[in-house]
Amino acid sequence: MCKGLTSLPTCCLERAKELRARLGNVLLKPNWNLSCCKIGKNKPTLEECIRWKESFEKLISSKYGLCAFTSFLVSEFSEENIAFYFACEDYRSTKSVAKLSAKAQRVYDEFIGSDAPREVNIDHETRDITKANMLVPSPSCFDMAQHKIYMLMAKDCYPRFLRSPSYRDLVCQAKPKAAKQPLQEKAA
Repeated sequence: MCKGLTSLPTCCLERAKELRARLGNVLLKPNWNLSCCKIGKNKPTLEECIRWKESFEKLISSKYGLCAFTSFLVSEFSEENIAFYFACEDYRSTKSVAKLSAKAQRVYDEFIGSDAPREVNIDHETRDITKANMLVPSPSCFDMAQHKIYMLMAKDCYPRFLRSPSYRDLVCQAKPKAAKQPLQEKAA
């Protein structure tokens, strides 16, 4: 480390770490982008867009909702939250006990560790508990951290998404579900 950096105030070092993490996110080029929300016949229906307002769970369980929400998080430089959530889901579904340890380490190194390129914002207690869980990896070792991030997205990011111009534009551009017409009307 450069000798001059050690004399900087802690707040400057924290800011530098945050900027490094954001730059790391840009350089990693996450898989999430707007191309999954294709324009045209494959876009979500108006009914689907409106359903996303019912709950955060309905939003992220929808293919288009997840894409739109992720794009919103990318615009806010916080896409690591949704990436971590789904990395935990993938980790939890690991059937091979032999693969748990290596997979747990990858998730920890990418999202939890102090030098993680996509570090998520969790409190020290949760970070310490997760680190302790890493000693004997189990399918539930990230549960507490994943829950904290889920709640952060549900209580903070989700309401902002629903108020965002991105969501409003999507609703305006969404096409209503085509009503089925009786055969008699089509023949006329």
